[in-house]
Order: sequence, then structure tokens, then C-alpha cells
Amino acid sequence: MDNTRRNLCFGLAGLVGLSATGLRAEEIVDLEWRDLVPKDEPHVPPVIQGLLPHDESTMASSQPPSAGVRTDWNGRTVRLSGYIIPLDFKGTGVTAFMLVPYVGACVHVPPPPANQLVMVTTERPFESDGLFTAVTVTGMFGTASTSTQLADIGYALSADKVVPYGA
Repeated sequence: MDNTRRNLCFGLAGLVGLSATGLRAEEIVDLEWRDLVPKDEPHVPPVIQGLLPHDESTMASSQPPSAGVRTDWNGRTVRLSGYIIPLDFKGTGVTAFMLVPYVGACVHVPPPPANQLVMVTTERPFESDGLFTAVTVTGMFGTASTSTQLADIGYALSADKVVPYGA
């Protein structure tokens, strides 16, 4: 009886270990910017966006309308790469920033639609090299309508990890 119970416990522990390992591999969803645009909606490439002088009120007013957001990844842990537009600091580290898909978005060119912008917050400040640092962010993702003087934002990401792109 003891051997049967022991084998059952080891077997259950093995199943739990296997399923936990399988879940870990599936826990993080790797997103690309086109994944944030609703299906069948056009994705506007940054190359066709015109350059404008740096005037934040002009930038925000020239933001194209969003075709909506996708809720597929609400509450999921995702990984997304992009460029930082710092919004809040703690010491020399960034604690809140807009993650944008291309250099110049929201500052030197009109902002992309809200469904192409992500508001990122992190408890552990990220030491950024400055405006438009390329990063990969991992954390809890969801839809969240936020407005800043630069643009309306369609998504939020509570970062567990922010690393330089390619690190």
C-alpha cells in the first residue's frame, strides 16, 4: 500500500511538473504591433506618415482615429518591443512611458492610432538612455483608454521586465 501511495504521489507530482513546464512555455505571448490592430483593419506603415514640426498640440490633434482595440490578450502576460517616450521618472529611471512602434511617433510625426500605443508602468525604474530607447517589455497586458497631451492610448502594460531591445 505504501509503494502504491508513493508511486501515485510521484506520478501526480510529475504531471504537475509537466503541466507547469508546459504552462510556462505558453504563459508569455509574443506580440507584434500588427497584432494590436483589429482583424481586417488596415495597418498604416510609419513610412507614409509625414513629418511635422514639434508642437504637441498639433501632434495630438493630428492623431488618426483608431479602428478599435483587440481584447484577445487582456489579462495575459505579453512581450512587446518598441521605443520609449518617457512620461514619469523616479530618480534617473523611467517609471511610466509610452511604448511606440517606430522612432519619432508622437514627437516628430503625428501619433499613430490609439491601438498602436501602449502605456507602460513599472515599479522598478528602467534606466533609459533617453528618448526613443529601443526596449522589450514583458508584463500584464490589457485595453485601457488613456489620454496624454501627446496622444490617446489604447492599451496598458504593467511591466514585470523592461530590457534593452535584443538583450
